Amino acid sequence: MMRMAGQFRSYVWDPVLIVSQIALMQFIYYGCLGLWIALLDLLIHYSPSLDQLFSFELLGFSSVHGRITMMAFILNSLTCALGLLYFIRRGKQCLDFTVTVHLFHMLGCWIYNAQFPSTITWWLLMFVCIGLMAVTGEYLCLRTELNEIPLNSAPKSNV
Repeated sequence: MMRMAGQFRSYVWDPVLIVSQIALMQFIYYGCLGLWIALLDLLIHYSPSLDQLFSFELLGFSSVHGRITMMAFILNSLTCALGLLYFIRRGKQCLDFTVTVHLFHMLGCWIYNAQFPSTITWWLLMFVCIGLMAVTGEYLCLRTELNEIPLNSAPKSNV
């Protein structure tokens, strides 16, 4: 029997839950990133490609296409923060899941390009996206964690 001495929640090691949350966050990351890229590419009349997701050499400030792709990554960080709010629900775990998602993305870029990401723009963008996603997700989760807990569910009577 597990004792909850001074704790609000019990913490049980559940690897199936953790792996499923990681898979769900990866799905949200790539699904939303693909949608953002498609929507922003419609604005500049450019056809979306898989290179926009995984090619680190495409990102940059010198071309409109590179700036639009970087904007999609930043907007995706904010969208994924909502994923942290709805599916992770713990402010303490936001940074863990954010770094995990971006670590898997780095591995995907490494495999896709057959070389380790080496451009400074890609690394700066990833650090900005990690910071945005983690801080926004943690802020949203902490706001819901600090909501008042209703003590009774009976309707209030007017006296």
